[in-house]
Amino acid sequence: MTSTINQQEVEKFSRIAEEWWDESGKFKPLHKFNPIRISFIRKEIVNHFKLDENSITPFTNIKIVDIGCGGGLVAEPFCKMNASVTAIDASDKNIAVAKIHAEKSGLKINYLNTSAENLAKNNEKFDVVLALEVIEHVDNVEEFIKSCSSLVKPNGIVFVATMNRNLKSLALAKIAVEYVLKWLPKGTHDWKKFLKPSEINNLANSYNLSLKTLRGFHYNIFNDSWSESENLDVNYIAVFNKK
Repeated sequence: MTSTINQQEVEKFSRIAEEWWDESGKFKPLHKFNPIRISFIRKEIVNHFKLDENSITPFTNIKIVDIGCGGGLVAEPFCKMNASVTAIDASDKNIAVAKIHAEKSGLKINYLNTSAENLAKNNEKFDVVLALEVIEHVDNVEEFIKSCSSLVKPNGIVFVATMNRNLKSLALAKIAVEYVLKWLPKGTHDWKKFLKPSEINNLANSYNLSLKTLRGFHYNIFNDSWSESENLDVNYIAVFNKK
């Protein structure tokens, strides 16, 4: 089986793993972005499985896997909503940081230092697969999508969030963020590995995943806030239903 793990990418994030929960550190942009994507994902899961949108713990019988979980910024909120959460990352340092933080927070999350394809070998199935800001860091995109499809139950849903590949995203998501505003360390992203929605959709269709929702996220520099958007030029999220 072809590995999706890009060792250089793993080492890059391992070097700054201890900063995952520092809201003013190297992951500050992700902390700013996190609330809007959590809100969007929660809404989609609630609607798809017809759950109680007014409940603070709506996901009692929902199994979620968070691929490329980093320090647990997404895994923890969904655990608090009572989901059964498995969270995986190819960096053992990321997993170590995530485990410590979850323990301090009194949360039971199944953290594993592994890859999507290796987890798929175990034939475990989930209601929801989260692949957020990770696909642009893997080595084999097709193998990664195939693994996501293998991990989700029939009628389950897969979320793939990433950045579009065009001149606007090169200017905003790469040059401005890493070199002008210095929100992220230089070299965090390789613009050539950004993916167009059509590219992800074509691969997803090959592995029995049908596009359900496609939504953009927009950053307003004037009020330092994120919002949902119809514009897919830079940040976007695709939601797929397993046929």
